[in-house]
Amino acid sequence: MRILSSIRTIAAWEMKRSVTMMGRHVLPLAVGLLVLLVLVTSFAAQSGIHMQDGMYRIGVDDPGVARVVAPDSRFTITIVDAHTLREDRSAYDIIILRGEVYAADTDKGRAALKSLERDYDVYVSHIAAGEPDLFAAYPLWIDLEYVKSEIDFVATESGQQVGAVVDARDPPVPSGPVEAVPLPSSAISVSEDDLRERLAETGSDHPLSRYTGILSGSSSVYTLKTPSQLSPPLPFDSIILVFIFIFPLYFTSQFFMMSIMNERVGRAGEALLSAPVRSSAIIVGKVLPYFALMLFISAAITLIIGAPVGILIPLIPVILFFLASALIIGMAARSFKELSFISIFFSTLATAYLFFPTVFANTHVISIVSPLTLVVLKLQGDGFTAAEYLYSTALFFATSLILFYAGIVNYREERLFSTKNLISRFADFISGGIMRDHPHASLFGLAILSIPFVFMVQMMALVLFFNIPMPLSLVLLVVVAALIEEFAKSLGLYAIARERPGFLTLQNLLIAAVLIGLGFLIGEKLLLFATLAQISESIFGS
Repeated sequence: MRILSSIRTIAAWEMKRSVTMMGRHVLPLAVGLLVLLVLVTSFAAQSGIHMQDGMYRIGVDDPGVARVVAPDSRFTITIVDAHTLREDRSAYDIIILRGEVYAADTDKGRAALKSLERDYDVYVSHIAAGEPDLFAAYPLWIDLEYVKSEIDFVATESGQQVGAVVDARDPPVPSGPVEAVPLPSSAISVSEDDLRERLAETGSDHPLSRYTGILSGSSSVYTLKTPSQLSPPLPFDSIILVFIFIFPLYFTSQFFMMSIMNERVGRAGEALLSAPVRSSAIIVGKVLPYFALMLFISAAITLIIGAPVGILIPLIPVILFFLASALIIGMAARSFKELSFISIFFSTLATAYLFFPTVFANTHVISIVSPLTLVVLKLQGDGFTAAEYLYSTALFFATSLILFYAGIVNYREERLFSTKNLISRFADFISGGIMRDHPHASLFGLAILSIPFVFMVQMMALVLFFNIPMPLSLVLLVVVAALIEEFAKSLGLYAIARERPGFLTLQNLLIAAVLIGLGFLIGEKLLLFATLAQISESIFGS
């Protein structure tokens, strides 16, 4: 109960200090800017963004033709006689004389012509939608049904024939059983008025409708399209929605990082260190408000965009990972300049690991190494299993716990207020987990604890080498994975050598090498090798 009371007190103090840290003048300004941002965003969502208004100049000699482009705010329309248009032709990007279109031979003129073609297609759709017999104007309607596709990399990379030969004279004969596919019904389950309304909306959709449409659910009106409405689906729409979640989460973790840094620079952390409170209670108490705030932000975004609440479950390990990394970075940096460099470097690696695999969502099993893939699947309505959740989030939970443990062990005065360089500070953090009385057992445990980080870096390498042709990709993966593993094995010895040079006797080196190798053998072969082999077999074949 005493620990819980300490955590509650420190959490309340952290919240109060975070609010007052910006000063009495900065905080109202920040709130005002936030309110202004909300108002501007709301106004832009309702009235649209008008950065392209009046971009093109078009001259016409017929008011009826002007009605075709009148709804498009990008065009500035001038209606004059044909003689005036010919004289001032250079002043316009497009002129229309007696129904014939003339565009300027410039990049802007060609872009204006492309926009005019789209406006004309929209105009034709509006006219056709008003015809008494809709199905005479649109005799062909296509019912779209999206089917999940899994790319067979094993077949393609091993040289197996997956399609008909280009110069084959006879049609291919299927080798397996042929299943009869029932023909679709010729009747349409949508009323004609709904189809007319959908046709009238063509070309007038809000730019954000592409992304919000992912969450709107499937409707038979939207699956039925005319051939002119067909367009290839964009694979990154769900990823853009996921970015809306990740950016504010990472931004919020920066405040926690700055809080740790401010305590070190201003030596305000000495008061906490001198208090009769465990370092674990201090860390948990400081993390708790930011964790609650990040969870609240995620829930608010979920409710605003109408996404399923289940997407919060894969985001929890990502939040913990951001906070744990912010703790270590805030404790390791010596100045705010160094803090900015490390945080930018970390954000690049973390973003790459989180987003690169997500590109292959619904395409390949490699995407499941990122928790954001589970968010994409949930947004699409597919969901995920408990095994997939464990597979995607186990690394983030493990690395977060290890980083928090490293922060708790090293949260003391000689670590926080040290003036050593960055490499020396990280070496001190590692040596902080090595017990002086049991160095060999500590090296054994350190080898096991480093496996999640090795696994994460190797997964990153796997994603980077994914599109390189075989066999180069396999060779690079094996070489890089071995280098990463050997580097991780040497970290414990390097850290203990800096602190205790006399430890490096021949006997101790041999014992330490055996124990480190045994630690990797026990942990890696059960976790790392099994999982990596599963994905590698899926990509490169067994």
